[in-house]
Amino acid sequence: MRLFGVSKDGEFAEYVKAGFGDEHPEAVLEDWLENNPDGIVQDSKLLIIGRQVQTSLGGTIDLLALDRWGDLVILELKRGRTPRETIAQSLEYAAYAAQLDYPQIESLARQYQDDDGLSLVEAHRNYFALGAEEGVSFNKNQRIVIVGETITPEIRETAGFLNDKGLRVTCLEFSFFRTEDGKRLLSGDIVVADHSRTDKPVAAEARPKITREQFIQSLDANGTPIFSKVLALADERGLPIHWGSRGFSVNVNPKGVHFKFCYGYPPHSVYGQSIYTRLFDSAFFTRVNAGETVARDLAEKAKATGLFTPAGNELKCPVTRPLTDKETDALLSWIRTAADRIEEAGLRSDLEEETEGSNQASEVTARKLAKPQG
Repeated sequence: MRLFGVSKDGEFAEYVKAGFGDEHPEAVLEDWLENNPDGIVQDSKLLIIGRQVQTSLGGTIDLLALDRWGDLVILELKRGRTPRETIAQSLEYAAYAAQLDYPQIESLARQYQDDDGLSLVEAHRNYFALGAEEGVSFNKNQRIVIVGETITPEIRETAGFLNDKGLRVTCLEFSFFRTEDGKRLLSGDIVVADHSRTDKPVAAEARPKITREQFIQSLDANGTPIFSKVLALADERGLPIHWGSRGFSVNVNPKGVHFKFCYGYPPHSVYGQSIYTRLFDSAFFTRVNAGETVARDLAEKAKATGLFTPAGNELKCPVTRPLTDKETDALLSWIRTAADRIEEAGLRSDLEEETEGSNQASEVTARKLAKPQG
């Protein structure tokens, strides 16, 4: 197949097929797939939750994702392996993925997003715009996506056989083209379609942290003035800001120990442009003195602003419209109050070095407190 670009003057410029690996390291293809997850499978976009995920058998999954139904998707680049090696490796990774439970999957997503407060349920629901009535059972099934410049007949036949036996496999064959003036084109064809439906530690590479400048540039016209004032308030009050791959957390600093109490997210994050509280996770209850009382008090004050609404176990202030001066003052006032209240209560010194999220009983209590009353 020959491809041509057409200029404004109607002139053709042919795109010449070139070997992708001749001009690009393998990591570049991973980057492209990671940043363009909408065209990988035929039935849905994908939510990437891990890159270079280390398995229990010493292997490394190129990219790990979730589909709309909560199934884990293993994206494997064919590279230079033989068809037998490619299939065997993919099946090994699928077997590993099948053993992951929800806490492990959420842990991977948190590492990948560099956000230890991320709720995978909420992130998944927001990313796929699921309705309140649409439930998801995470990792009930697994999917394999094999990506390569050439999908050999052996791989196609084996993938088809696995599909017939109920293991969902997609094969994506891509071609790379370029013109003499340097323009590039990447085409992808699904050559094998899956039959889509109508206690080991896990580790993965974290996404690079965003900078303050990058974050501000990513905001829309509604978010820029609000988040600029939130960050200015943090600077003024000496509240440490921790930057993640998408957004930031606002921290208090009692006795030199940083403790997060809310998050800020940009428009393109899974949460949308918003400010999230961090009142109802186990860390707040176990680390803040009288944590349940403090959380309840701050939650009531947040609701009283009229800006925060329930979001999973937490409260969310969407920044999807221009906030009035009065609303902006109310939001900033709540952040000041939250910082003062936590600093006044103090952190439990015996738990300052404890890993967050270890108290399951507190998580149950948090969920009860976060539910709207009445």
